[in-house]
Amino acid sequence: MAAVIVRRGLAGLSGAAFGAVAQVVLVIVVTRTYPAAEAGAFFTATALALMAAGIAKLDAGNGLIYFIARARSYDYRGISGYIRAAVLPCLVVAVAAGIMLFPRLGPAAGLLPVIVAADVLLAAGRGFGSVRPTVLLDGLLVPGGQLVLVSAAALAGAGGWWLLPAWAAPYVPVLVVAALWLRRRVEWTPYLPGTARDLWRHTAPRSLAGAIQAVFQRVDIVIVALLAGPAPAAVYTAATRVKVVGQLANQGLAQAVQAGLVRALADGERERARELYQAATAWLVVLTWPLWLAYAGLAPWLLRVFGPAYGAAAPIALVLAATMMVATACGMVDVVLTAAGHTGISLLNLLAAIACTVLLDLALIPAYGALGAVAGWSGGMLVKNLLPLWQLHRRYGLHPFGRHTLPALRGSLPRRSA
Repeated sequence: MAAVIVRRGLAGLSGAAFGAVAQVVLVIVVTRTYPAAEAGAFFTATALALMAAGIAKLDAGNGLIYFIARARSYDYRGISGYIRAAVLPCLVVAVAAGIMLFPRLGPAAGLLPVIVAADVLLAAGRGFGSVRPTVLLDGLLVPGGQLVLVSAAALAGAGGWWLLPAWAAPYVPVLVVAALWLRRRVEWTPYLPGTARDLWRHTAPRSLAGAIQAVFQRVDIVIVALLAGPAPAAVYTAATRVKVVGQLANQGLAQAVQAGLVRALADGERERARELYQAATAWLVVLTWPLWLAYAGLAPWLLRVFGPAYGAAAPIALVLAATMMVATACGMVDVVLTAAGHTGISLLNLLAAIACTVLLDLALIPAYGALGAVAGWSGGMLVKNLLPLWQLHRRYGLHPFGRHTLPALRGSLPRRSA
């Protein structure tokens, strides 16, 4: 079991590592090329686009993973109906979001449906237990393409209006390839009655939670821009961009074990679920804590890479690093909670987290700017992780660390020959 987690997890983490580095380099390119106000406007616009896409996804991808992972080979014939039932409502919401945000996003607003559909189809692939399409397309092609196209636009002297289409364009080939991969894997069958009802009965509570999660991840950038201006938003984005490393690492491991967790909890195999959770948490801590410690210690020098004025944001980095160490030590608590079917509880947890973030932001940003924003994000992040951690302990006796932790790490090490 540990070997499977390590193999699939490392595949996901390889994409996560590349994506994180590409995103950081992209921020460096933008902050070094454009004034802080213009860079902040670009970062705010991309945050709005990703928030809108996150809302429009309706968490249909996780719903597909749940139903595909629980299916057996004899009922795979109905999978195409689940995919259609998942994609169509998301496209409707994405088109509406694109129309509303066109004044702010320009031509990039037209690509919101592409971003949403690509994410849902990649999730369907993970439901079959395959993380390769997600790693290659979402982990490598998207961030790599964004870095190349945005850098080319910046070198060509393009204004901020054209940076957004360059940033969104890589999702087009992702959608095409993901659709072709599924077309080869899934038999196209007539729509079975009740498919949409079953899918959305499970997914609807999580749809709101997914929207709140999308807002939670990026609302701080938008609030900083609104309350303090685009220049502080650029400083805040640069200082906190490294948090995508932890988020993508968590995402990479979650993609590797999510389908297994769903099966284990559906079959009542609590010990197997505990093993998956503890092994993934151990690897998340081992792989990310050295990064957070290094970032906290070297932040005053590292932040100057974005520009001389960005070095003063070192206190933001300290708060970020400490918070992410606590969050990674909790493991992928929300993934475990939703895999167990508690989508309603997950929704309440996210509501509490975003309420904490927004209240702290409104109270602290006017006085402390970007530092107040990271304090608000930190409060919400702690609520988001510690609350479900307590719930898992109370309901299932699950802990992020335990007797499976060391065997998971030892099982991945090369064995010495006798």
